[in-house]
Amino acid sequence: MTAAAMPTTPVLRSEWIKIRSARSILGSLTAVFGATAGITALTAAAIGTAEEGAMGADPLLAAFYGINFGQIAAIAFGATALAGEFRNGALAVSLTAVPNRTRLYLSKVVVVAGLGFLVGQVTGLVTFVSGQAFMGEYALGLGDPGALRAVFGSGVYLMLMALLSAGLTALVRSGTLVMCLLIPFVLIVPFVVGQLVGGAGRFMPDRAGQAVMRMNAEGSLGPWTGLAVAALWSIVALAAGWFAMRRRDA
Repeated sequence: MTAAAMPTTPVLRSEWIKIRSARSILGSLTAVFGATAGITALTAAAIGTAEEGAMGADPLLAAFYGINFGQIAAIAFGATALAGEFRNGALAVSLTAVPNRTRLYLSKVVVVAGLGFLVGQVTGLVTFVSGQAFMGEYALGLGDPGALRAVFGSGVYLMLMALLSAGLTALVRSGTLVMCLLIPFVLIVPFVVGQLVGGAGRFMPDRAGQAVMRMNAEGSLGPWTGLAVAALWSIVALAAGWFAMRRRDA
């Protein structure tokens, strides 16, 4: 990737306009916040004070209970942000305006990453604060060990899930297919693999990435090494998407 292929301000602006004008993309991005923060707060209000550990054995991870649903919206955001280019000849039009495929692809990735990171950080903070407001005597504070790390890491995790989805969408050229495959993959496969292959499920993107939200490390992955594993999944998917974008016809 040469300097000539790096994103420029006009291209980034055009990608932002595409996302801003697509209701489905903005809807999925809004759902990241709504599902994560809303479900966490509602669950905490319903059972948070019932008994210690009511929302999960790890109180810090439980503070982000809704992220299991928010990650689905993040996957949808990443997929829909890329999928529009592969419908009705849209990619050919985009390449007319931006002939350098690498620049076009990287610009899309930068916009998805930037929006995912921004929304993820706001979501992480609101999720933690709003959920703990209903936890009574079991509540954690931002000053408790690991809390700020988990807030920041949860936002990065949501961004990485969006990027994983975006890269795979560029690879297979279908957002619907990616969502149909990736959502069951992150919800079911880690548990199946973990039981069949001696705990290998912890290296799946969701289990590894969520390690940053744990108070106590689970297995060999610490908070940041787990997040690094999730980042590696996303990088591989983005690289595969870039290769496909460069090689295939519009």
